[in-house]
Amino acid sequence: MDASLEKIADPTLAEMGRNLKEAMKMLEDSQRRTEEENGKKLIAEDIPGPLPGSGQDMVSILQLVQTLMHGEEEEEPQSARIQDIGEQGHMALLGHSLGAYISTLDKEKLRKLTTRILSDTTLWLCRIFRYENGCAYFHEEEREGLAKICRLAIHSRYEDFVVDGFNVLYKEKPVIYISAAARPGLGQYLCNQLGLPFPCLCRVPCNTMFGSQHQMDVAFLEKLIKEDIEAGRLPLVLVANAGTAAVGHTDKIGRLKELCEQYNIWLHVEGVNLATLALGYVSSSVLAATKCDSMTLTPGPWLGLPAVPNVTLYKHDDPALTLVAGLTSNKPSDKLRALPLWLSLQYLGLDGTVERIKHACQLSQRLQESLKKVNHIKILVEDELSSPVVVFRFVQEASGTGPVFKAVPGPSLAPAAVGRERHSCDALNRWLGEQLKQLVPASGLTVMDLEAEGVCVRFSPLMTAAVVGTRAEDVDQLVTCIQSKLPVLTCTLQLREEFKQEVEATAGLLYVDDPNWPGIGVVRYEHANDDKSSLKSDPEGEKIHAGLLKKLNELESDLAFKMGPEYKSMKSCIYIGMASDDIDVSELVETIAVTAREIEENSRLLENMTEVVRKGIQEAQVQLQKANEERLLEEGVLRQIPVVGSVLNWFSPVQASQKGRTFNLTAGSLESTEHTYVYKVQGTGVTPPPTPSGMRTKPRLPGHKPFKKSQRGSDAVSETSSVSHVEDLEKAEQLASGPEQSTPEAPGPEQAPGTCSPQEPEALPAGAQSLGVDCPQVEERESLR
Repeated sequence: MDASLEKIADPTLAEMGRNLKEAMKMLEDSQRRTEEENGKKLIAEDIPGPLPGSGQDMVSILQLVQTLMHGEEEEEPQSARIQDIGEQGHMALLGHSLGAYISTLDKEKLRKLTTRILSDTTLWLCRIFRYENGCAYFHEEEREGLAKICRLAIHSRYEDFVVDGFNVLYKEKPVIYISAAARPGLGQYLCNQLGLPFPCLCRVPCNTMFGSQHQMDVAFLEKLIKEDIEAGRLPLVLVANAGTAAVGHTDKIGRLKELCEQYNIWLHVEGVNLATLALGYVSSSVLAATKCDSMTLTPGPWLGLPAVPNVTLYKHDDPALTLVAGLTSNKPSDKLRALPLWLSLQYLGLDGTVERIKHACQLSQRLQESLKKVNHIKILVEDELSSPVVVFRFVQEASGTGPVFKAVPGPSLAPAAVGRERHSCDALNRWLGEQLKQLVPASGLTVMDLEAEGVCVRFSPLMTAAVVGTRAEDVDQLVTCIQSKLPVLTCTLQLREEFKQEVEATAGLLYVDDPNWPGIGVVRYEHANDDKSSLKSDPEGEKIHAGLLKKLNELESDLAFKMGPEYKSMKSCIYIGMASDDIDVSELVETIAVTAREIEENSRLLENMTEVVRKGIQEAQVQLQKANEERLLEEGVLRQIPVVGSVLNWFSPVQASQKGRTFNLTAGSLESTEHTYVYKVQGTGVTPPPTPSGMRTKPRLPGHKPFKKSQRGSDAVSETSSVSHVEDLEKAEQLASGPEQSTPEAPGPEQAPGTCSPQEPEALPAGAQSLGVDCPQVEERESLR
């Protein structure tokens, strides 16, 4: 590139190209920031400061820009977006710098250059997208072009609008028709830009009986138009979709065009499917958009070009009205908006432009064909093979098989059950979308919530492939990841009902129905002081659940646990994540209940112990004070005087025992210390009960994780061992009742019936002696038998 720049006669242009190349190389090379440079960062780097007195060089300024762009923690997606700009992106960025330089030319040269740039770009775009004899308006805001088109339609239909203004609109109110599937906020934006009240906006519903649920209902639209005409309103503009913002559906543009010609309505088309007009094969529904009055294109994301304007192509014969509407301008700076796109299109060429759009469409078709073979995945745009948008979601029923879990018996599900299952699937699809975005970041997936279908995952390579660099291998990896996540999704759905039943059958546990949680379920432990009617936070319950969460995470199982507030209150709960097919739900619920109960008992024991100790100290103080008063009465007042008391004690010593108090933590009572001072030994007291420790879980084999269902082999081993143990007991009993066994005599006076004397080992059965067991164990086996 340096050799090419040397051929440029204008030194300013050559230097501009070199500076841009150096700047982009510095910004894209994220490895150049060393540890020393990181140490030089100011703590308050994001806080505005005064302008330094001395100027800085270009390298220092670009380093500051790089620091502000990436921050302290550089994220991979952001750096990838910058690195994937490529040479065509550099051309677009060069257009902005070049535009500032061109604006310094004299007026005549500037006028000729800007006219050439605008004419070339308009001609190229009209030929690429099959829009003959059209004009172009370049704008930054994507909706700005439609607002200018509506203004042009107002000036065309209301001849006296320039003179009378609002009075003309008041006599015959204009109506703008948009689809119910249009992008959110479009109607409000148009009314705000045009100064029209909201009643001038008519939202046309989509099909409810026949056709796609995201396509405009043409019959209902015609009915609305007739009603508006009869009411004295003027149908002005109809906004159709060639690829809705949500799922990429295309309206019946051909039928809408006929309706607009019949009632003299301006037809404007927008949508991502307009990009397919550049391909050799175009569907008839999208091809009909070439006959519309105007269309809005977004070549920036389609071609992966940064900072290029959006384009609105339109057809109109009156240049005065287009000038008044703001679609054309005499300012050279407005015409220079097309400069970045002019440079980028020349760099890509016609073949490069078509190839990028074709590549994106092939990616969507590849994913769509692959997902048709995957069970439990529903595609929302199956009837449009040429659509570059693929929207899919996980469903409970598999194609060709029965439902994942049994439905509620009866002719139809109750509304509450339907809503619960809808929220449950939405949570699982949201989890699936987030997982796929992390596993395959180059796919450019987005998670969205549709009113009719629920939460879905959208793959729109036309808007993302050129930016993130999506390839066919990424689509194959995406399908593989979807297939790997399906067993977890289906198993989680199956275990949810079992988990709910186990929790409801366990005392002390409350099942929390949280529709937004994608895991097995949510459970809350109800302690003794839990106020079930209150929705406020419970400090005691929060403490128990925090300890429970710590214990569960220490088990190192395959399940993920987290603690958070309940769905409809502020009480703490335990959230259990996704599960595989070998989870023992009964063991999981039992572990949660036992652990929570032990934590509560330990906490209550500590609280009771604190209260007992406090009362014991108070009682000990009272008893010691009473003992001091008794000692004063016994010794007399004279012995309390310092000098006299010493003389009396010398002549007549007092034999007073030391009386103190000791607190028995086990019994919770005060005891005298007289026994300790007399025998010089501290009493043991009552043996304390064993402290509950750990969780009473089932014994696990080495390497066997918690909550895993035991294998068949381990069950057989345990069963065999138990049978062999019973056989040993039976052999011991047979040996104990052998022929050499003499008839037992009546017990002596010092031997209780049913016991054996330890002084007579020969009285033990021979079989018992050979097995090394004593008499109580033999009796225990006889009772077991």
